[in-house]
Amino acid sequence: MDLKKILLGLEGLKVKGNLDLEIAGIENNSKEIKPGYMFVAIKGFVSDGHEYINDAVKQGCKAIMIQEGCDLSKIKVPEDVTIIMAKDTREALAICASNFYKNPSKKFKLIGVTGTKGKTTTTFMIKEILEKAGKNVGLIGTIATYINGKKIKDSDRTTPESLELQKIFSKMVEEKVEYVVMEVSSQSLKLHRVDGCEFDIVLFTNFSEDHISEKEHPDMKDYFESKLKLFHMCKNGIVNADDLYGNKIPKLFPESNIITYGIDNFCQMLAKDITITNSYVDFKVKIIDRNERIKTSIPGRFSVYNSLAAICVAKNIGIPVETIKEALLDVRVPGRSELVNNKKELPIMIDYAHSPESLENILQAVKSYTRGRVICVFGCGGDRDKGKRPIMGEISGRIADYTIITSDNPRTEKPEDIVKEIENGIKKTKGNYKVIVDRTEAIEEAIKMATKRDIVVLAGKGHEPYQEINGEKYPFDERIIVNQIIDKLGKNK
Repeated sequence: MDLKKILLGLEGLKVKGNLDLEIAGIENNSKEIKPGYMFVAIKGFVSDGHEYINDAVKQGCKAIMIQEGCDLSKIKVPEDVTIIMAKDTREALAICASNFYKNPSKKFKLIGVTGTKGKTTTTFMIKEILEKAGKNVGLIGTIATYINGKKIKDSDRTTPESLELQKIFSKMVEEKVEYVVMEVSSQSLKLHRVDGCEFDIVLFTNFSEDHISEKEHPDMKDYFESKLKLFHMCKNGIVNADDLYGNKIPKLFPESNIITYGIDNFCQMLAKDITITNSYVDFKVKIIDRNERIKTSIPGRFSVYNSLAAICVAKNIGIPVETIKEALLDVRVPGRSELVNNKKELPIMIDYAHSPESLENILQAVKSYTRGRVICVFGCGGDRDKGKRPIMGEISGRIADYTIITSDNPRTEKPEDIVKEIENGIKKTKGNYKVIVDRTEAIEEAIKMATKRDIVVLAGKGHEPYQEINGEKYPFDERIIVNQIIDKLGKNK
């Protein structure tokens, strides 16, 4: 593509060299540079791309983009290589990537979902509704990228870097995708990953303290303002009226068309007559001109909110009510309050909860609607934050009726050592517990204990289909393991 076309929309550029160049590709990783490429140097948290400019030149790049304020004395570039200076190379990369891939987000309807919690479940609900309506759908988020029902790749971050994102969008256009549902993290908004994207609908689920650190957000104000950038990019919004921060958004964007949903506060999409059990939730909501009974097999009050958000999107698009109801009944989200179908019809939930906050949230949620006992099976990952282990032990001991402490991705640590650190926390409570290091045996013990009135929560692994031990990932899909155990127990009777 012509370099001038790649730079369209960027202001305040300073250029040394020829702009009448044909560029074969764009990269911000010098190792991926090929002859005829443009290299964009980005100052990251760990390394500075400006230090790899000479490597990019050796690889054959035709043009280099650098950031204002970089040390020009260290940059020695041949005369035939064009140098472009931008105010912010992260922002510039996003625009250049969008231009290079011919602005793919203009060629489908893009739905962006942001918020502290609920992004993953809400995007899967929207995806299920659209697919039930016969649409070609793409999904990008924390778990994986999907195109027309097929998983393309697992994700290593919630929202990809701008270059990768536009490349995925381009592939979706090739596959004739009509709607793309995307989780949009605060980091992606702050670091310009979604600049150049054309959103048709944006959605705000909720807001609470998270991601406050040196490498993320310095404080809650910065965190919230980063999320608000999504509403600057699109005038069609959907927000949770029951969320303290979400409730502020319509007033902050008076010119936008914002629809509200909720349970407790005045809103346009209000849930009533809510029933929550350990295997489903149902409620009434007025969708078009009459109240509809909605049921979904993802239990918990939060599931009502996520369903309402998805219904708002579906209504905006014009999806028939019966299609919405059928989709929400069928939807399953890998590793997010996911109930495992099994012959014994026991409520067995797989959830990705692997931090103190997420474990506390899921256990409190299931405790609120379970008539019997909450049986929690969990461990902590090796080579990660050791401080959270006793905290999580204490949380499970305090909330769950019974805890089985076990192994979870021990990596290079001894599972027995990790378990002991968790046990130090649970000992501070009066909670009943058992230690079973082997995770399969721990799950079997929980299943043997459980009745249909109870709920078994397998926390930590979620969508992961493996156990990571000493650098190797061994197959470990808890959905398969649960059913294998139940089959075995059935034969032993």
